[in-house]
Amino acid sequence: MALRARALYDFRSENPGEISLREHEVLSLCSEQDIEGWLEGVNSRGDRGLFPASYVQVIRAPEPGPPGDGAPARYANVPPGGFEPQPAAPPASAFQPPQSTFQPPAAGFPYGGAALQPAPQQLYGGYQASQGSDDDWDDEWDDSSTVADEPGALGSSAYPDLDGSAAAAGGAAGRYRLSTRSDLSLGSRGGAAAPQHPPSGAKSSATVSRNLNRFSTFVKSGGEAFVLGEASGFVKDGDKLCVVLGPYGPEWQENPYPFQCTIDDPTKQTKFKGMKSYISYKLVPTHTQVPVHRRYKHFDWLYARLAEKFPVISVPHLPEKQATGRFEEDFISKRRKGLIWWMNHMASHPVLAQCDVFQHFLTCPSSTDEKAWKQGKRKAEKDEMVGANFFLTLSTPPAAALDLQEVESKIDGFKCFTKKMDDSALQLNHTANEFARKQVTGFKKEYQKVGQSFRGLSQAFELDQQAFSVGLNQAIAFTGDAYDAIGELFAEQPRQDLDPVMDLLALYQGHLANFPDIIHVQKGALTKVKESRRHVEEGKMEVQKADGIQDRCNTISFATLAEIHHFHQIRVRDFKSQMQHFLQQQIIFFQKVTQKLEEALHKYDSV
Repeated sequence: MALRARALYDFRSENPGEISLREHEVLSLCSEQDIEGWLEGVNSRGDRGLFPASYVQVIRAPEPGPPGDGAPARYANVPPGGFEPQPAAPPASAFQPPQSTFQPPAAGFPYGGAALQPAPQQLYGGYQASQGSDDDWDDEWDDSSTVADEPGALGSSAYPDLDGSAAAAGGAAGRYRLSTRSDLSLGSRGGAAAPQHPPSGAKSSATVSRNLNRFSTFVKSGGEAFVLGEASGFVKDGDKLCVVLGPYGPEWQENPYPFQCTIDDPTKQTKFKGMKSYISYKLVPTHTQVPVHRRYKHFDWLYARLAEKFPVISVPHLPEKQATGRFEEDFISKRRKGLIWWMNHMASHPVLAQCDVFQHFLTCPSSTDEKAWKQGKRKAEKDEMVGANFFLTLSTPPAAALDLQEVESKIDGFKCFTKKMDDSALQLNHTANEFARKQVTGFKKEYQKVGQSFRGLSQAFELDQQAFSVGLNQAIAFTGDAYDAIGELFAEQPRQDLDPVMDLLALYQGHLANFPDIIHVQKGALTKVKESRRHVEEGKMEVQKADGIQDRCNTISFATLAEIHHFHQIRVRDFKSQMQHFLQQQIIFFQKVTQKLEEALHKYDSV
């Protein structure tokens, strides 16, 4: 008999691969096995997809057997006798689930638990650390040793959990154990837990529910665990990320030691006796003046680490990979310019510029000290201050309370801004690309066509063989050459003005692609605060517990607002500089065109 289930609540699908449910409707299940709180099945309308396991009750047919040897009920609170329990109210956050990364099984895939596979996990901002043909991983990265093998490396055993012997681990200077653990009775990760009935006369205590979608950014980033009070770890002084109050609101504390980094001298190199080729770039940070050489795969690895570690910071996207033509001069030049933009944004960010993994990337000479490079690489990959623990490193202004409605209004305003900016940047990029294409092909061709026509007229005039017309013939021929030269100027000009604008737009489109996830983390925290407040008003939660949730939400809000402030700062800086450069190059271009026309005009003075 096919597995069936009855919907306990209405559920509205909002993401691909999900299906909607109506209360009391009967569904056919593809499998009884749930994956992280989600089941797959077919509703009464014939739609197949995913839905929350806590929204349905599995219908079980009685099996023959000895008396009293019936099949166990799915939930512990189902009373004997076969009648259905009255379900508790579903979690408020479940009615608007975050975007799911589930993908429905391909048509024809056999039913069963294995048919339901999550989509490949993406890093924040939609970027996935790739290992394509651009820069294959090789022996430089292959090492079977772990970070625990390296002296001084950060490992899970380095900081034992403190119980009665806190002094043993607390002797290290500048190291603090921070915890947000509370005595909230939280539901299990896989779905809604069975309700626990308090003893008679005891005051009931409500819980803040978990998101049903366990693959949402809010959950994967550790934001949910942090807000619910589950983060616990050691934070060193050097790991603290400080948010301060500036004239325009929260902002990141400035880097006391600002620096820049140049990227020059892209060089093709080989290894394995010429069997493998790659491009190496020379990086020279101003604060060390010591050059280091990096390949694109090193940048790619660094980006993946940063995107994983900083869920509320927009890590700029790298220039795209390319499978073919990697050693062509135009591609190398374009990639270098993209890496320069990327490096400028990294070095100017108060947090990213100071983080250990970025400094290791800039200062460790991997070509001469391979052991130190690998040790630092593995230490970064074993970083404990990621996920929920990352939020423990945030230091916010003391005694500074944020107004919930004001924060929500600012975030919503920024969300509208980024949407509008993304649309306009896409339009400008399309317009600039089309205009550049016309200059390189159409304008050049049209001007050369005009020049050829002028030379044809000059050749016709030469047939008169009159001595007094020689000057005119030469002047007309020169005019044709001038138009040829102007056509070449048009073809070369996009490299000077339009291409840099499009490079900047590409970088900012990467930033804009990051912010939906950043905003989602903050919005998820706000949702938990609202839910806890509702429980307090209903007398189901202690005020102290709700205040703890709000304090931790404030921490995320401070960081989000600081990142928004930084984004606006660099946006004004970059677009001011780039528009000045664009207009200066346009003026120089038209001055060259004017000069060519003036030279042609003066040829007629002696006719």
